[in-house]
Amino acid sequence: MSGARPQDADGERDGALAGLAWALARDLRIALRTRSELAVIVAFYAVVVTLFPLATTPDRNTLLTLGPGVLWVSALLASLLSLPRLFAADFADGTLEQMALSPWPLPAIVSGKIAAHWLTTGLPVVLLAPLAALPYGLDGDAIGVLGASLALGTPILSLLGAIGAALTLGVRGAGGLLALLVLPLYVPVLIFGAGAVDAFRAGLGVDANLSLLGAGLIAAAVGAPFAAAAAVRIALD
Repeated sequence: MSGARPQDADGERDGALAGLAWALARDLRIALRTRSELAVIVAFYAVVVTLFPLATTPDRNTLLTLGPGVLWVSALLASLLSLPRLFAADFADGTLEQMALSPWPLPAIVSGKIAAHWLTTGLPVVLLAPLAALPYGLDGDAIGVLGASLALGTPILSLLGAIGAALTLGVRGAGGLLALLVLPLYVPVLIFGAGAVDAFRAGLGVDANLSLLGAGLIAAAVGAPFAAAAAVRIALD
């Protein structure tokens, strides 16, 4: 009996990793087949960050002050724009129910779907950030801090957004309700993410802001897949 427990634990871990890898690969393949949807999200982010300086003022100091907040709000909205497709299509055609009935743990499958969401929406935002920051006059070091804050913060947006997307499955007006659910959860991420760049520009340390984002990422990575999986099961019942 004592020797069976490690084997069971290894089997559960291998099953969880297999479920995560399967869901990640599947959603990435689907995303590559619907590249136009991904292009719309990336274009939305690029257009917002590009048009904002044209609609406000060319003053360098003003743009330096507003830049981190605008870039972070644009990243937040781009993530929010793509959240409905996280579970909705699979829920509509019955695939999500088959996932819930599979031998793999549902939280692992949800984790794979969240990872695919970040890779197709959050990662492009992180990669575009240095270019998007140029119109705001941020220097190289400030852009580095911005990139670090986005790299830590955008996965949190996907993780928390997955909970809201699961809670609104099958609900009328799910898009508006989803925004109402997740936007309050996004506020701390927005504050610490943009605040890291502001702290750097003010000559203060950025460790506190980045550490809080890192702690938030760990907490969200541990808890969000289980919460989203529980919400998915409720929607399927």
